[in-house]
Amino acid sequence: MKQNLLVFLILSLFPSIVICQQLEKDTFRLFFLGGQSNMDGYGYNSDLPKSLESDLKNVWIFHGNPAADEKQNGGQGIWEILKPGHGKDFSSDGKKNNLSDRFGLELSFAYKMKKLYPNEKIAIIKYSRAGTSIDSLAARYFGSWEPDYRGKTGINQYDHFLKTIRNALNVYDIDKNGRIDKLIPSGILWMQGESDALNEQIALRYYDNLKRLMGLIRATFRTDDLPVAIGKISDSWNNKDGKVWKYGDLVQYAQEKFASTDKNAAVVRSTRYYKYSDPYHYDSSGYIDLGEKFAEAIDHLNKK
Repeated sequence: MKQNLLVFLILSLFPSIVICQQLEKDTFRLFFLGGQSNMDGYGYNSDLPKSLESDLKNVWIFHGNPAADEKQNGGQGIWEILKPGHGKDFSSDGKKNNLSDRFGLELSFAYKMKKLYPNEKIAIIKYSRAGTSIDSLAARYFGSWEPDYRGKTGINQYDHFLKTIRNALNVYDIDKNGRIDKLIPSGILWMQGESDALNEQIALRYYDNLKRLMGLIRATFRTDDLPVAIGKISDSWNNKDGKVWKYGDLVQYAQEKFASTDKNAAVVRSTRYYKYSDPYHYDSSGYIDLGEKFAEAIDHLNKK
């Protein structure tokens, strides 16, 4: 009884303390990472430097489960502290993340952002799937991001993206510290375009497809001028016929055109210098550098 009376007296004398605690919020810079396999990441965790081997303090990630078109389980995930394993073969059932032995650009991106903003928290939402195109005519068995896609169930990569965002933003305390979190949309990182470069007519449509999709992703975050950094596709030339992406130059032109005509977009061009682990994917050092270059591009756009 005495304890209950004491609590009552404290609450009655200092109600503002309770109110402030209830309203106190943590602020995070929020970034979306999307695209196809070079956004998935094919770097090996065993190649990581010590600075990227462990958890990244105050950096949280929601990685949507990659799924094929027509599937119901795309976009499932949970918020966790960022660590290696969010590359190729990552999966989630919405209750547990199954980390892989691979990593993508998210690690070095977050590490660089923490250097640029040492006193701020970082939140990353990632959804990507290997081989996916924007144009549904280039989807093959990988999938497409075309917003108007109908198919059998009407579900494709764009729908998995929307589900990822919905699932991520339905969590109000992502770091589980008892305070509501405020996520401030701060940038879109897009690494994709190779699959749209296999057909001339599809490659010629890439600018319009990219412009529309980036507009819709911006609208999803309710920020019309949200900074967009585009990773410029490159070619390993490791094919019996020479180029791997026959019409890659058309997609590259479209990416440059998008950045030059959009006041808050930029192209990351360092990809042309990377080495490859196979005909399609960069080696581990490439992904590390790519994340750093994306961070620099997004930081520049946010300071314009």
